[in-house]
Amino acid sequence: MSPRESAVEGEGRNVKHHRYEVERKAELGKTSPLWAGPGQGLVLAGYRRDHEKVDPPYDFPAYRGTILRHPKRPLAPIPDALGEVTGPLLGEDRVGEADFDLTVGLGGEPQGQKMVLHGRVTDGDGRPIRGTLVEIWQANAAGRYWHAWDNHPAPLDPHFEGVGRCLTDDEGRYRFITIKPGSYPWGNHYNAWRPAHIHLSLFGRAFAQRLVTQMYFPGDPMFDHDPIFNSVREPEDRARLISTFDWEATTPEWALGYRFDVVLRGREATPFEEVKS
Repeated sequence: MSPRESAVEGEGRNVKHHRYEVERKAELGKTSPLWAGPGQGLVLAGYRRDHEKVDPPYDFPAYRGTILRHPKRPLAPIPDALGEVTGPLLGEDRVGEADFDLTVGLGGEPQGQKMVLHGRVTDGDGRPIRGTLVEIWQANAAGRYWHAWDNHPAPLDPHFEGVGRCLTDDEGRYRFITIKPGSYPWGNHYNAWRPAHIHLSLFGRAFAQRLVTQMYFPGDPMFDHDPIFNSVREPEDRARLISTFDWEATTPEWALGYRFDVVLRGREATPFEEVKS
């Protein structure tokens, strides 16, 4: 590269950086503590987001299933190929209009407490993640999943399969109508019961971009006894897995409301079930 080309490239970087500062200042506002003034860029607050310390470890002995499942050798990163990044895509036409409502479509009303689950999906700066596919699956009100391997002696509900999906809107919002799930025994240790929970899966624009987590309900007495919940080691990180009761989303004579926001990155990131590269 010639000196002239180098100077032009450097000038271009300065212009892009200045434009970024202007756009970021407009986004943050003059009173934001993250803005130090022209030419000073951003003042980053203490940034703690080492996912190996936040997400559950692969091997957590109290959770017996990880003893055999966890990798025994260091992980070898595999770069994404072009096909994994560009497709196949999750087209909007794959999601039905009623897929967000787990209480309809099976010929009758399911048993249990009806509830509205809603929230936002954002990045670490609070920007909405638009058009991402959110899927949920859960046990019914008696703590029974609709699949052949669940032999818990609780009744199946013929009007509740326990699966749903939707796309986030332009503000990153999602919403489901469902039934509050029950706790269930799971055989991990003596008298082992799972807290009531709902599984969430979030896809990016390709099948290789997927995150999975669990949402719990406030005040569950099983928290102290559940090794899956406690595999998230820090109390403040475990708290991000607990939904909040939402009076505004509660509908009179019909359903309770719960809010669960998902943050993908940053200091307030939601713990996920797999360490991300």
